Amino acid sequence: MSKILVISGSARRDSVNLKLGRVACRIGEELGATCELVDPREHELPLYNADVEEAEGLPPAALDLKKAFEGADGLLFCSPEYNSSITPLLKNLIDWVSRPASEEEAPLSAYRGKVAALVSASPGALGGMRGLVHLRSILGNIGVHVIPGQYALGSAYGKFDEAGALTDDSAMEKLTGVMRELVTTTDKLAG
Repeated sequence: MSKILVISGSARRDSVNLKLGRVACRIGEELGATCELVDPREHELPLYNADVEEAEGLPPAALDLKKAFEGADGLLFCSPEYNSSITPLLKNLIDWVSRPASEEEAPLSAYRGKVAALVSASPGALGGMRGLVHLRSILGNIGVHVIPGQYALGSAYGKFDEAGALTDDSAMEKLTGVMRELVTTTDKLAG
């Protein structure tokens, strides 16, 4: 049984990407995986600074996140799009988790060999698709196998009910397809 870590890249209280991540977790569990949702608001990470890292080491929040990444078989990133790229919050999280906690640790240990999928939600028509291009490039360069399937949910503000359920059948079908590909690929590579 694969363990999937679902990471939201948004700090907004009522984030549609966090909602999309919650729905994806439920889908993943229906497909036989275990899922854990990472809400970045629960982890206070300072802005990455090599001088701070050298003087103080990794902050506790980075160590906690790193442990969660290392314990996962697969990763699902739910990334908003800011000016055709990813959020500074998500990039900062990726950067801190990439840093070694000790001299003995292999480079990029929290990422190398992991499988990831990308999804996005946005009030705009493109659903955040342009930001996923950058995220795919970043992850590929740090040793993550990013599956081809991805999904961007456009006009997202009207696609969730008050309980956070995704109400658009087509969107649900596409998100399920991405999660199925993620779980299947993760299971095959882990097995």
